[in-house]
Amino acid sequence: MSKSNNVYKDAFNRCLRLLDETKSLPSEPELGTLLGVSRTTVRSILSRMEETGLIAWNKRNKTVLRAPEPEDFFPEEETDSLAEIIERSFMRRLLTEGAEAGMQINELELAREIGVGTTSVREFLIRFSRFGLIEKRRNSHWVLKGFTRAFALELTEIREMFELRSAAAFAALPRESAVWADLERLEEEHRQLASEIATRFNEFSELDERFHRLIHRASHNRFIVDFYDVIAMIFHYHYQWNKAQERERNEVAVQEHLAYIAALKSRDPGKVDAACRRHLKSARQTLLSSIPEGRQAQPA
Repeated sequence: MSKSNNVYKDAFNRCLRLLDETKSLPSEPELGTLLGVSRTTVRSILSRMEETGLIAWNKRNKTVLRAPEPEDFFPEEETDSLAEIIERSFMRRLLTEGAEAGMQINELELAREIGVGTTSVREFLIRFSRFGLIEKRRNSHWVLKGFTRAFALELTEIREMFELRSAAAFAALPRESAVWADLERLEEEHRQLASEIATRFNEFSELDERFHRLIHRASHNRFIVDFYDVIAMIFHYHYQWNKAQERERNEVAVQEHLAYIAALKSRDPGKVDAACRRHLKSARQTLLSSIPEGRQAQPA
């Protein structure tokens, strides 16, 4: 269950919470719809619940035997939200297939690959499509559209405005906030990657995505967090689109992140603002250098 392990753990934890609300669980198709996962994942969840004495499972009957205890849940750090899992898998698919204009995306294939329901994938794609980078076609198909240099420039302006605000909000969070422990873990991952950059440089894009997502969440602004989808698509994953000097670029970016993290930990507004602006300026230059001058969106 390696590929969909986080999907399974997240759905299992959400299903545990249902046990407090009912004496019996609904059918497998209903559970799949409710949790946004495939029937295979639903069966894995039910099997574990039966093994741990949470339910009695006899074909269609799934009787609740006891309320869940804290130890029944998977640790929160081992789970991602369903939306995050779908987004990350979608980005990997784009990278694997080159993220070229005209690339076909099939809802059913993507859902099967991740181990989630097609409804969840469709909802993600519909939400993502409002940025004009993908377009709906017939029979659950979507097509990736090209994007222009002008689009990238507009995006950088909005990204910089949002992240400067989020970084300032992050630095102002109280010391007891859980985000500081998250930041410590990310700092350690950055240091580990920096020490092995020669062989692991292509792992940076996913670390980049998680780092900036943590910062954006500090804004507590639903529009900023929602806008993160397109930011991840264009900014963070562009590190793998252009293979020229990929190791050197990622090595510089890792060091910029470490300086950024140090500024956040200092909680000094001036240092945070300077580190954020320095990194965003570098990210803008890297993005624009990967897009040829005068590039126009290619029709699907």
